[in-house]
Amino acid sequence: MTANPPAVRPARPFFSSGPCSKRPGWTPETLNAALVGRSHRSKPGKARLKEAIDRTKAILGIPADYRVGIVPASDTGAMEMAMWSVLGPRTVDLFAWESFGEDWVTDVVKQLKLKDSRLFKAGYGELPNLHEADPKHDVVFLWNGTTSGVRVPNGDWISDAREGLAICDATSAAFAMDIPWKKLDVATFSWQKALGGEAAHGVLILSPHAVARLESHTPAWPMPKIFRMTKGGKLVEGIFEGETINTPSMLAVEDYIDALKWAESIGGLKALIARSNANVGALARWMKECGWADFLANDEAIRSNTSVCLKIVDPWFKALAPEAQADAAKKIASVLDKEGVAYDIAAYRAAPAGLRIWCGATVDRADVEALTPWLDWAWAKVKAG
Repeated sequence: MTANPPAVRPARPFFSSGPCSKRPGWTPETLNAALVGRSHRSKPGKARLKEAIDRTKAILGIPADYRVGIVPASDTGAMEMAMWSVLGPRTVDLFAWESFGEDWVTDVVKQLKLKDSRLFKAGYGELPNLHEADPKHDVVFLWNGTTSGVRVPNGDWISDAREGLAICDATSAAFAMDIPWKKLDVATFSWQKALGGEAAHGVLILSPHAVARLESHTPAWPMPKIFRMTKGGKLVEGIFEGETINTPSMLAVEDYIDALKWAESIGGLKALIARSNANVGALARWMKECGWADFLANDEAIRSNTSVCLKIVDPWFKALAPEAQADAAKKIASVLDKEGVAYDIAAYRAAPAGLRIWCGATVDRADVEALTPWLDWAWAKVKAG
């Protein structure tokens, strides 16, 4: 391995798993048309928010009878808003295989204190047995584990005749994976992920089945204002027509609309998925040759095409103590950060020691391909001490 760094650098070294890379060609001037200095409840303000909702539904292929709303506090806010509002009447089946899934377990078990729940867990890089889900129960899960690089392969395990609600955190899956929306009753995401939008806003998607639950169920716990979606036993429809519960950033909304327009311009969801798959393909080809790194997920069928998590399989690394392994992996990320060729690619703090490279559609394959020799160079540098 040459001691000299590679000659070609990624043009855009933004491989963070959130907030993610902006779309190709993005500049701050994109925001010049933002409705600043005006109320989000003004006619133009509500029109901008409604435009964002309508474009979202169109690109993702969300059924016409599903509601889509923009809510506070990113994907976390959207998920908690949903769980606090609809859970309680039925047993809850919880599926967790990484840190954010564990967060939803904590919400259900320790905060909402729903003792009538069942937990199905798996380690990083694996999936629990999804077919354990009972159609009579509510189910809470992630479509894609952002910190483990593991996704559910499909929605076949969710019954079409389910009585409970299927509640899905889809934040690193929306706009990069083909999600069967009819299998889901509640879905959430943040546009800071797959489309590289700005942080702090969440998107909440509700099926008619979920709306019926909201209108028939009164939670046993106090409900904060920003979680309240019903009034007088009826859904507040305005939330899903651009009348947000709290004040959104119209700069962030304008940025999201721009990303949606870009997605439309390149061919919509099909093109977004193809770009993500091409990026993962570039990493997969490199890993077949590199000899020191591999996917954290052994099963190709469950590997994420967005938050790609890598483990280090070199014997020298595996012989290190866990603390030393974590330190070595962080050094690789640090070396690349200092060189300005890859930002924010260290594994999530609770995940196994390794790297995490975002491969969503706003990343260019040429940049992933340019990154791979730098990964080899940084690994050799760290291993040599």
